[in-house]
Amino acid sequence: MNKVNKLKIFNDPIYGFITIPNSLIFDLIEHRYFQRLRRITQMGMSYLVYPGAHHTRFHHAIGCMHLMQKAVNVLRFKGVAISEEEENALYIAILLHDIGHGPFSHAMEHSIVNGVSHEDISMLFMEQLNKEFNSSLTLAIAIFKGNYSRKFLCQLISGQLDMDRSDYLKRDSFYTGVAEGNINSERLITMLNVVDDVLVVEEKGIYSVEKFLVARRFMYWQVYLHKTSLAAEQLLIRVLSRAKELTNKGIHLQASESLQYFLKNEISLDDFNKETLEAFSRLDDYDIVSAMKTWQFHEDFVLRNLCEMIINRDLLKVKIKNKRIKKDVLLKHTQNLMNKHSISKEEAEYFVFYGEISNQAYNAKKQGINILQKNGKIVDIAKVSDQFNIKSLSKQVTKYYICYPKDKM
Repeated sequence: MNKVNKLKIFNDPIYGFITIPNSLIFDLIEHRYFQRLRRITQMGMSYLVYPGAHHTRFHHAIGCMHLMQKAVNVLRFKGVAISEEEENALYIAILLHDIGHGPFSHAMEHSIVNGVSHEDISMLFMEQLNKEFNSSLTLAIAIFKGNYSRKFLCQLISGQLDMDRSDYLKRDSFYTGVAEGNINSERLITMLNVVDDVLVVEEKGIYSVEKFLVARRFMYWQVYLHKTSLAAEQLLIRVLSRAKELTNKGIHLQASESLQYFLKNEISLDDFNKETLEAFSRLDDYDIVSAMKTWQFHEDFVLRNLCEMIINRDLLKVKIKNKRIKKDVLLKHTQNLMNKHSISKEEAEYFVFYGEISNQAYNAKKQGINILQKNGKIVDIAKVSDQFNIKSLSKQVTKYYICYPKDKM
């Protein structure tokens, strides 16, 4: 058998050429668990608003790894000691940080598994891969969990200025065409440094950090929490919930084996054994779309209409308010639908519901962004920024939404 060349190069539309640092990273990318990310969209249902937003979690993970290589080079250049083992662990942890995402990214967490987050499943995948790769992921797992003694390594994976955010803001703004979200991740990384094992940003990087926080706030309101993609994601959650409900009643629904597994079984984190992980690893966006294409002709009123709405992009009406939605408004829409279609209150509630969304671009309490001043002092960005809105970006803003059918339903 020919020896495989494992030092491959990716051509990325954002960063240009991305190199794979070593053969272990190559083997992890080649693994079917990771290849599955090619079939998981990065931005869920956002393509219904931004037609270009069809990029995948695979795209994003490779981009994060590239930025991590830059970060390691910058920090070493500044005299920060990072061993080869730590470097490798950083690449593995950032590459696999999203490997546990389900179809359309978040919908599954709220419908056919019980309180199992994608971070939990990422951890399970990493532990399984660690067995397959002779424990070579042990340090990466410790960093991913935030258990490693050198805090800055954990901050590069999950922090206010981590490589994950640095890639997805730039990538998502590129693919949606929303220019305001475009950040200069290369400059941000060049400004990083480490003091007492904690990540800091040099003073001359203040404006890049401000731009990053403003871009993040903008992308959340304009893109990630856009009312149309919000409504579509809520519909998808309800499609899966209804499908599970019907399956529990003994009604057989046509679906792939992997999807059937999650419809038929009650799965919580404790139930996630090897068989469950295998079923999950075979589940992607294609299973869900394929099922919805069939279910849009199902005799069940709720399932049929929910699927039709998503497949044909004929979604619910969405209103976003600054004040809580009054219950009587919800009841009025629910009653109208019950009368019009002679359906039960439970069935009508699949189409009439409310909720809330919140956005906090900067959370100093959770983990601040430390600025290293020229005099050696370390100060939080909110104290040294002359931009008045950094403080306001620290406030959590909550808005309230209501969804209900358009008149023609």
